Amino acid sequence: MQSTIVMVNLFGAVALLLFGLSLVKEGVTRAFGSRLRAGLARGTNGSLRAFVTGLIATLALQSSTATALMTASFVEKGLVRSRMAQIVLLGANIGTAMTAWIVAIGIGWLSPLFILAGVMMHRMSRSSARQGAGFALVGIGLMLLSLELLGTATEPMRESQALAAFLGMLDNAWPVALLFSAGLAFASSSSLAMVMLVLSLSSAGVLSPGLTVALVLGANLGGAIPPVIATLPAAPGARRVTIGNLIVRGIGCLIALPLAGLNADILQGLPLPRQNLPVDVHLLFNLVVALIAWPFAGLLSRMMSRLVPDEEVSETGPRYLDDAALDTPVMALSGATREVLRVGDVIEGMLLRASAAFNKNDMSELGDIGTMEKQVDLLQQEVKIFLSRLGRHGLNEEDGRRSIVIIDYAINLEHMGDIIEKGLCEQIRKKVTNGLKFSDDGYQELKNLFDLTLDNLRIAQTIFVSRNADLARHLIEVKVDVRHMEKRSAERHLERLRDGLLESLQTSSLHLDMLRDLKRVNAHIASVAYPIVEESGLLTESRLRPQA
Repeated sequence: MQSTIVMVNLFGAVALLLFGLSLVKEGVTRAFGSRLRAGLARGTNGSLRAFVTGLIATLALQSSTATALMTASFVEKGLVRSRMAQIVLLGANIGTAMTAWIVAIGIGWLSPLFILAGVMMHRMSRSSARQGAGFALVGIGLMLLSLELLGTATEPMRESQALAAFLGMLDNAWPVALLFSAGLAFASSSSLAMVMLVLSLSSAGVLSPGLTVALVLGANLGGAIPPVIATLPAAPGARRVTIGNLIVRGIGCLIALPLAGLNADILQGLPLPRQNLPVDVHLLFNLVVALIAWPFAGLLSRMMSRLVPDEEVSETGPRYLDDAALDTPVMALSGATREVLRVGDVIEGMLLRASAAFNKNDMSELGDIGTMEKQVDLLQQEVKIFLSRLGRHGLNEEDGRRSIVIIDYAINLEHMGDIIEKGLCEQIRKKVTNGLKFSDDGYQELKNLFDLTLDNLRIAQTIFVSRNADLARHLIEVKVDVRHMEKRSAERHLERLRDGLLESLQTSSLHLDMLRDLKRVNAHIASVAYPIVEESGLLTESRLRPQA
């Protein structure tokens, strides 16, 4: 009976830790999700920036798996190079290890304060971002509380003869211990949870130093498996990133395992708290792996390209419109949604290339935009035909509304493609061909609007899937900000003209035309939010103020 109570307490504490981790991830995603994704996409221009970006993103999300999946999706879209993605994941692994080390330094007494502050922030705020931050604070508090409960739950294990016998067998078979720990980390989808469990057992005095190291190595190996499983249906580019990370960790474990006893003795000889040996090993292992693997990131990327070759698939035609799903509206609408999200990804690629051409004065960046625009036209037409055929099967009211929303968003994306190809790209070509140069202020105003447009498109993609009313309302508010930005920029441009600034005189029509086109793109982006806000009863029929 006593052993049953101990196991229930132990598993309950681990479950609380996993729940706290999920709250932190959900809260940070709600509060800063679009900024984190944008930062991760942009922060990979150099090796050091990529490494730091991965580390910071993991510290914020408390999940190297989430960072790995975001990075893999960016590689799939062509936003991040494969070599940089491998370096991002090296930073993410250290971010997880730093989280374990911070949680273990003895700040458990702060858990009630974090929980109280988080609950108050969530209940007293109507802002989605602040509510998300409240969720994250509650999650941190629960993580700290779970560590205290883990310590309490493992105390009775000192006298357990059965546990001593089991650990004695593992102590004589470190490879088995590593695989056992990897299996638990994979089952919980969290290397951090496994390391915290090892920390509690180690503090209870039931683990030898060598076995502690072996179990921590297993937690690192097991933590790299969930991203690989999650990206199995994805494109080869995404799979290469996660499999490469697993290979790096696997090689690191193979090298470190025979030295487990020696490494434990060296660490114990340092002026560090002995009870924190697991988190010290966790951090040291990932630091050493990062230092060794960093210079070979390019070689690893090339090796993964040969190991996971590109598939021969149609890059332009529809992928998710399955005629067999027409008899099941839910599946058909899901496929159409995925296809339209793919159209949004193509539009994002067009915007990124146009922005790069504008910033670098490089016409080659515009080379693929015509082909991409034709793909957008084709896909949105296929989606409309597919959903029109679905409508003949008789949809209920909710599915009918969803079908209309999908078609409307596809049409708006197609309009964005036209504006980018026939408007923005033509203006950028004139700028590059004629050797024109914007004034510093004018260039910065247009660059800021380009960046905001990209961020808004990513938010719109999220809204299209999640139908989050708070995000939808935020996007409509941002549309007003865009209108004000466009108006202020036009006014400042006219002031520069009156001052006789040469660059403004030469680029006057280009500046105003690009402002107009970016404003039009943002108007189409915001369209995805209106049906959701209208359903929430937050949208009036007219923006005109009532007469007195």
